Amino acid sequence: MSRSWERKVRKNMTVVNKKRKKQGNGQIVLNAEKSEKIVGRNFIAPILLILFIGLYVILMQSSTEFKMDTMFWITVACYILLATLFFFRRPYITIGKDFVQTRRMTGDKRITAAAIKGISAQKGYVIVEQHKGGNWVFAKLTNRFPTEEISEKLKVFAQANSIPYQEK
Repeated sequence: MSRSWERKVRKNMTVVNKKRKKQGNGQIVLNAEKSEKIVGRNFIAPILLILFIGLYVILMQSSTEFKMDTMFWITVACYILLATLFFFRRPYITIGKDFVQTRRMTGDKRITAAAIKGISAQKGYVIVEQHKGGNWVFAKLTNRFPTEEISEKLKVFAQANSIPYQEK
C-alpha cells in the first residue's frame, strides 16, 4: 500500500472509529497499525529514592540545630511521591511494522527501521543500535523486561525490515 493511500485509510478509520465509539462499539484497527507493547517494571530508581530520603531523615534528626518543620515533611513526602511515580510509570517497548518506540527520561522516543543500525540480543539484554544517538538497552536486571520475548519479536522485526540481527 502506498503511503498516501495509508494516510487516506487512516483518516477515514479515525472517522469510523469516532462513530463506533459514540455507538458503544469497539474500534477497528488496521493490520499496518497493529503493534506489540511489552512492559517491564522499574524498581531500582524508587528504591534509591527511598534510601536517599531515609538517609536524609536520619542525618537531619542527628543534627542539633535543625528543626523538622512543615517544609521538611513536604520534601520527604514529595520524594516518596516521586518514588511511587517511578514505580508505577512502567518502562515499555512497542514494536510496530516499521518502528520501535520506548519511554526514555525525556519522554517517548520512536525510531524508524531506517534509523536502526542493528539489533543484538544476549542473555538478559537486548540492544537496539542506532545510526545516530546512543544505543537502547533493554535489560532484565534493571527494568525487569522479558528479554526473551523482546528478542523474538525484534528478530521478526529485523527480518521484515532487513536489519542485521545478532544473537550472542
